[in-house]
Amino acid sequence: MAGPAPRVHYLAGFSCPVGGLTAGGPRVLHLGAEVFLAAGRELVYVYDREARQLTAVYRFPGQVWHLEVLALRRALLVLCARSGIYCLSLDQARRSVSQSDGDDEDGESPSPVTPVDPDTCVLPDATLCAFTVLGDLLIALAQGPAQWKVQLFECPCPGEHPGPGGQIGEVELSTHTPPAGSPGKPQAPHFLPVLCCVSLPSSRARPGPPQGHRALTLEGSLFGLLFGADAALLDSPVILCGLPDGQLCSVVLQTLVTSRSAPGDPKALVRILHHLEEPIVFIGALRTEPSAEGPEGADLDCLVALGRHGRTLAIKASWDEAGSLVPELREYCLPGPVLCAACGGDSRVYHSTPSGLCVVDLARGGTPGDPVQPDGPGGLPPLLCPTSLGVCSVVTLSAASRSPEGGTELLALSAKGRLMTCRLDLSPEPPQPTRVTAADTGRKIKDLLCGIGTVSERVSSLKKAVDQRNRALTCLNEAMNVSCALLASREGARPVSCTTTAAWSRRELRDVLTATCLLENSSGFRLDRGWALCVQVLPGSHASDSEPAGSAVTYTVPVDQLGPGDRREVTLLLGPGEDGALDLPVTVSCALFLSLREVVGGALAPSDPFQDPSLDGCPPDVLPEQEGICLPLSEHTVDMLQGLRFPGLAAPPAPAPAPCPPPGDPVSTFLGTCWRPGSEPVGPESLRAKYLPPSVAAIRVSAELLRAALGDSDSGASLCCATLQWLLAQNAAVDAVRARALTSVQALAPDGAEIRLIVQEVAVAGLCPAGPVQAVEIQVESSSLANMCRAHHAVVGRMQRMVVEQAARGSSPPDLRVQYLHQMQANHETLLREVQALRDRLCTEDEASSQATAERLLQVYQQLRSPSLLLL
Repeated sequence: MAGPAPRVHYLAGFSCPVGGLTAGGPRVLHLGAEVFLAAGRELVYVYDREARQLTAVYRFPGQVWHLEVLALRRALLVLCARSGIYCLSLDQARRSVSQSDGDDEDGESPSPVTPVDPDTCVLPDATLCAFTVLGDLLIALAQGPAQWKVQLFECPCPGEHPGPGGQIGEVELSTHTPPAGSPGKPQAPHFLPVLCCVSLPSSRARPGPPQGHRALTLEGSLFGLLFGADAALLDSPVILCGLPDGQLCSVVLQTLVTSRSAPGDPKALVRILHHLEEPIVFIGALRTEPSAEGPEGADLDCLVALGRHGRTLAIKASWDEAGSLVPELREYCLPGPVLCAACGGDSRVYHSTPSGLCVVDLARGGTPGDPVQPDGPGGLPPLLCPTSLGVCSVVTLSAASRSPEGGTELLALSAKGRLMTCRLDLSPEPPQPTRVTAADTGRKIKDLLCGIGTVSERVSSLKKAVDQRNRALTCLNEAMNVSCALLASREGARPVSCTTTAAWSRRELRDVLTATCLLENSSGFRLDRGWALCVQVLPGSHASDSEPAGSAVTYTVPVDQLGPGDRREVTLLLGPGEDGALDLPVTVSCALFLSLREVVGGALAPSDPFQDPSLDGCPPDVLPEQEGICLPLSEHTVDMLQGLRFPGLAAPPAPAPAPCPPPGDPVSTFLGTCWRPGSEPVGPESLRAKYLPPSVAAIRVSAELLRAALGDSDSGASLCCATLQWLLAQNAAVDAVRARALTSVQALAPDGAEIRLIVQEVAVAGLCPAGPVQAVEIQVESSSLANMCRAHHAVVGRMQRMVVEQAARGSSPPDLRVQYLHQMQANHETLLREVQALRDRLCTEDEASSQATAERLLQVYQQLRSPSLLLL
């Protein structure tokens, strides 16, 4: 037999989100010539196949999860996400709004969009996830805070009071605990549950109220084996629930009705039929053996359930060796993931995967025309072999009916929003040669063109996925190479380096201190998409020890397309702020960061959104927000010595502007108004400099230690000049200091206060038995105590690093007088004890007597800042 030859006809196109529709949300069903379609968002379309036009568009307050049509009542039931069930009359006026309302922002259709009245919500319940209709009963599945609940209501009627008649019964599926969300509002399930009703053949013959979705009619033997003798004796329909965790549960409808008046044990009402261990996406039934009544009126003898990843369950009544009737359960593994499925009016199951639409036959061993026979009379085939139908990107499927020409007709919606019919001629008889007419030739050409269109969609989708993965693999390979190169070169020249320099510049009529980070790629690799330079600025601690350190600020700058030999420069503003203050030192840390979300997030998530359904229509989070690779590059400290300005060293045509006091300073304003022309300036800085002695701190370093540390880099200059140039090596004014061979400089702090650095040679006696030790003394003077402390801290830091480097080289100090060192240590310990006593006294004294204590404490601090110790 020849393979199946589907004929695809496109009916209409509907706009969809960027990237395509997502499986699990769209729904399509039909009622005669009318097709009701939900594309996974808040719109429901009504399409007339005979007129080939869109007749109505309804806008609901949320995403549409499920649709049901009440045929004789001419009503449409719609379940909205986190809202409830709405009931609309299909005979009401559909164009009750102006044409302007139809101008949807997405360009959905030329038909006006009708907003749904909130009063049509017949069952407002935010926990509802699925429902179905059986006769005059509405069966809903709700997600409780800890369990799934099956609830039974009277079916609503559209009209003035469309609300349901009240709840009839309820039972908890206590075997499953959904993922918990916030208190009182559970998290939405990633996969929607599936509801289905099955009944006995005798239930079909009884007259009843109009039905929305006809229950699947199972033959009596299979019905009794699955649901027990009680359900068969009660002649009651059974509710089947396929849960996202893979459980297939059943609840006898009659017991659920009586449970309201006489509640029973939930474990006795709920039966677990099977566990697929993956989300159930479809439940259906079919006929695997020929019937004299034909395919339309035959009872179904096989129950099937499909899981998300392709695991398929088939249950059928069979005979064992002893002649007893037993249920036969078989699990098959079909290609996945399964996007949607449907059962035709025969023994075939149609299911869609990202690669295409497939069909399996449970009566002939999996493939139509396959000579492999089942392993026993009436049994299920041992293996299912799917046959591809050549149609791809189908996100929702519905078996319409048997086509007039024979075969099966399917209604399908593609990922790009195309509504189409697929007519499948799967007749087992071989085709007879017939005379080819012009009409047949035209139809074949049209079918071939439709097939080319579907193949083109599939090729485009697969090419996009391959390109995404190739780009992601290329970026990851480059990231691995860069990471290995940086980690292998922790010492010496690095393949990717970042240097930081500080300098003063003029911005917005004021002087500001900026830090320039220069990122240089000296490697043979390329930094492409996803790489960023992260610069963290951590201010120094406050003056008070009890106050916390300043908060860090991080700047992230993308460095896309940084090839070998390229450079990228980033300039950051350090201060001062609006108040004129700049808290130094400031630590600037630079690191490379690769965002895995940006590089491989699109490749890990499906390239076609319908491959991985989610309730909100967006692909799930594959990686956490901050997931990535961080490679530290450098850390630089900007201290007071780098933040000094030297107006006296500037060229005469461009003198440094006079520092402006902080805005809004009441003392400066008052003293400024008291100054008269011809008199001496009486500003706060000038008064402090005139009447208060400057704060002084000093540090002494052995001349031999300095010569060994400085080496021959400053040959030709005196030791004092070389020392001052070494201290200001990271300041922009070092060239002017070197050109004039200065040993002392007058500078300005960031806040405008004056600071003086003096470097002079001294002789330290009494320390060494061989005689006085030649040393260099570095003095820091300033009228501002805070600025003096910051500058002294910067000098001490440089000296500490120098001593550590020289100690690593193995240099040994000269012979020292131990008694002299003990005496200096005792003097410093006495000063420290006095500091503690003075600080304790400040906490207990009043304001008048604490002034003298504070003055003495300041004197002791100054003595500690200028010790008689010598760095050797």
